[in-house]
Amino acid sequence: MLNINYKITLSFISILAGGVMLLSSCSKKDEQTPTDPEATQPIRPVTDLSKAYVTQLFSYNPAPGQFINTSVGNTEAAQSVLNGKNGLVSLGAFGGSIVFGFDHTVLNVDGKEDIVIYANAATGSAEPGVVWVMQDTNKNGLPDDTWFELAGSATNAAGYVRNYQVTYTRPDPVTGDVKWKGSLKDSGLVKTNTFHKQPYYPEAVTAASYTLQGTLLPSTNIDANNPSFITSAPFNFGYADSTPGGDKVDIGNAIDDKGNKVKLNGIDFIKVQTGIQFNLGWLGELSTEVRGIADISLEKL
Repeated sequence: MLNINYKITLSFISILAGGVMLLSSCSKKDEQTPTDPEATQPIRPVTDLSKAYVTQLFSYNPAPGQFINTSVGNTEAAQSVLNGKNGLVSLGAFGGSIVFGFDHTVLNVDGKEDIVIYANAATGSAEPGVVWVMQDTNKNGLPDDTWFELAGSATNAAGYVRNYQVTYTRPDPVTGDVKWKGSLKDSGLVKTNTFHKQPYYPEAVTAASYTLQGTLLPSTNIDANNPSFITSAPFNFGYADSTPGGDKVDIGNAIDDKGNKVKLNGIDFIKVQTGIQFNLGWLGELSTEVRGIADISLEKL
């Protein structure tokens, strides 16, 4: 769901027919001693030419949603997030994701937040996205090493689920509600609304169904008592599109796929994934948006 003032079109980059990027997910265990998964991690140093904002788009794998297949974005919609904070792209319902790269290694500064993610959250309309980070360990410039989730305030809370999967099925007719089935034996619909009447199922996915995987966040921040305007409050910390004005995240909160804290010297790639599966009534599905991502140490505020 986007603020009504915004309209988005989405192009689809790196979506394979019948398949999507699977996300490894993890949980936080504070009692465990941090480990160093890559003690010899290569560092790409900051130079005079380095940019504060992400400079490369590697993949865009949206879930179905009301802004998917619209006419206000296509390829440029996802690419608009690069090199600044005034772009805008929607990831669709749960599991939709986007992967970016920096032109340098963003260093992990102890005790400080390292990255800021700009979106379009407003009071009462947080749409939290899970944040993942990766080091370019093999030095090939591609996000093909290990993803680490950044633990947030909802990690391990009731309703937090790692490795949650959702399968979306193309509707017939294609402009109808999109059915989904989750790995918790749950199911539902990405419902259409009167504001957006195009197909919500991604046109670039040629298969009749596809599966997305990631970390499911609790829906306890959502107040559905007033069906005429369902509100969603921000989490305390750690998520994209949660706080008006942007969300700062700390690389020091990285955890591995077993929930252990890990110590990263820095990161080269970042992924944002819609974390909640929820229909907000006439406002549409809850869908994380991204406007820009920056290395705080380089951004001139």
